[in-house]
Amino acid sequence: MAKWGQGDPRWIVEEREDGTNVNNWHWTERDATSWSKGKLRELLVGIAVENEAGRCEISELKQVEGEASCSSRKGKLIFFYEWNIKLGWKGIIKESGVKHKGLIEIPNLSEENEVDDAEVNVSKKKGDGNILKDLMKTAGTAKVREALGDYLKALKTEFTMGMILPTKAMATQELTVKRKLSETTLQIQASSPVELGVRIPTVALHMTELFDTAIEQLYRIFTVKDLVQKFSKSPAVLEAEKGRKFQMFDGNITGEYVELLTNKKIVMKWRCRNWPEEHYAIVALNFVPTLGQTELQLDCKGVPVCEEENMKFCWQKQHFEEIQGLLQLITLNG
Repeated sequence: MAKWGQGDPRWIVEEREDGTNVNNWHWTERDATSWSKGKLRELLVGIAVENEAGRCEISELKQVEGEASCSSRKGKLIFFYEWNIKLGWKGIIKESGVKHKGLIEIPNLSEENEVDDAEVNVSKKKGDGNILKDLMKTAGTAKVREALGDYLKALKTEFTMGMILPTKAMATQELTVKRKLSETTLQIQASSPVELGVRIPTVALHMTELFDTAIEQLYRIFTVKDLVQKFSKSPAVLEAEKGRKFQMFDGNITGEYVELLTNKKIVMKWRCRNWPEEHYAIVALNFVPTLGQTELQLDCKGVPVCEEENMKFCWQKQHFEEIQGLLQLITLNG
């Protein structure tokens, strides 16, 4: 029998006053139903397909019944989801200008089946227009399956951020990964203890994105509260000045401005709510002019290894792609 305190750390459940699920031992569950309904609406409504004969678009989410959840036990995530989805679509035949409407029904999207095997039924109201129905059954169905796949990816990454906490065992294992890791924990208060009393392995990220806009416009999108709220689609608290703190995405992202060079560079202390307490990454945004466009270069240091993929997803999907959409709206509205 092992002596007290000398057992395999994977089997040790530490008691903490703050109730933290140390070593990910306890069963935890998070309801994803409300989040999923919003994400499905976001991904499905607006899907459009077109060919030489006509154009169709999913115009509304008529019904979404079911539930979804994610559970964690012994460091493993278990997903459950079961959905019955009904979408409304509309289309127009180019030659005649005649418009038609119909439905798309997905009767059983669940973890028991692959997305490619999910049943997708397309129907149309009475009358002519089968050419539009055929378009939705082919290209439309393919785009719907793609969107459902994006939903599952988001469920397993974006929604689960913070459910698997760093452990002593994870810290040791990650140090053997064949990549150059920074072992320096970036903190605002050097005296604050690191989660679980271990140094957190971190990784650096580099990402680039090309935006079809001027540097001045892109810089404003990152520093003007109203524009930040528009691309993030959530409340934000910020005043872009050195030393000022900020909150985005309903407080899920917080930080502090370290350096601002107008239309050139923004440096921030940056953290996700679910990261170990007081652990911050350093995010640097460099705005580089190109021919009629702006290249945004993102350099980030101090990201917890276990959050690397979530961090990439956050910036690519929730920042870059949403900003691209906002720029299109700004262009359309003149």
